[in-house]
Amino acid sequence: MTIDADGIVARRRLRRWLSFWRVLAVVTGAALILGTVAVTTGFDPIGSRPHILRVTVSGIVFDDPEILLGLADAADNDSTLAVLVVIDTPGGTTTGGESIYRELRRIGNRGVPVVAVIRTVGASAGYMVALAAGRIYALETSITGSIGVLLETAEVSGLLERLGVTAETFRSAPLKGQPSLFQPLNDQTRVATQSLIDDVYAWFLEIFAERRGLPMDTARDLADGRAYTGRQALSLGLIDSIGGEREALEWLVEMRGIPADVPVKDLEREDTPATFFDLITGLTKKTLLSERLRLDGLMSVWHPAQN
Repeated sequence: MTIDADGIVARRRLRRWLSFWRVLAVVTGAALILGTVAVTTGFDPIGSRPHILRVTVSGIVFDDPEILLGLADAADNDSTLAVLVVIDTPGGTTTGGESIYRELRRIGNRGVPVVAVIRTVGASAGYMVALAAGRIYALETSITGSIGVLLETAEVSGLLERLGVTAETFRSAPLKGQPSLFQPLNDQTRVATQSLIDDVYAWFLEIFAERRGLPMDTARDLADGRAYTGRQALSLGLIDSIGGEREALEWLVEMRGIPADVPVKDLEREDTPATFFDLITGLTKKTLLSERLRLDGLMSVWHPAQN
């Protein structure tokens, strides 16, 4: 059987159309699968959908490059409509709290609303982080406050003497490496160390008074290191309202105009937050085993005293 020229042309056109529809079907199917994955898992391959960023600050607060990088990206991302900071920490280093505070303020200064929720504990450096928010929520029995700075040390020269151990330290100046485990504190060391504490405390006190709109005398009375329940914190002006994440999200919708259907995306982190035991273990290893030679930051942390 012979096929004329018109038939050949028609068959070629048919093949081309079939190829086109096959490719279109494959592309459409892939798009549907990707869309389903994005909806069910929250995966956003483009990262440009409008969203509320949820940042969880838990465990002991350190100077954390991972969380700081995430906040820096959010500050430059127009798709971040608001930031929800969920806090559950007794505190940590003052530099860790300050670093997160500064990045959150950078976001807030762009006009992006920042709201904080204190869960079980949001004290010391944890409360410092909360101060960056335009509104702070806590539960009635949450622990917060404990505004202050501390540096704890020990002196074991008497114990070493009983064991027949003598520690020798060579230093370039009398205050280098002070306070020391192996030498009793003298007046000069006490004055120099207290000046560090006082200066960082003054900074903490200033941002507390400024962010909470309190007279400095009132702020100083409240910032004596004590912890407060959520109920007490509300009556004293440390927080704005009793509530959790639901109330914080409702505030964003009702008072800041965030659409109710905007998804909440978590700032993903790969590492596990450090525990207080990790902090103490790390400091002990550094001090006794000389594992790493660096100056640890001052602490702003709440924990019940052990007698």
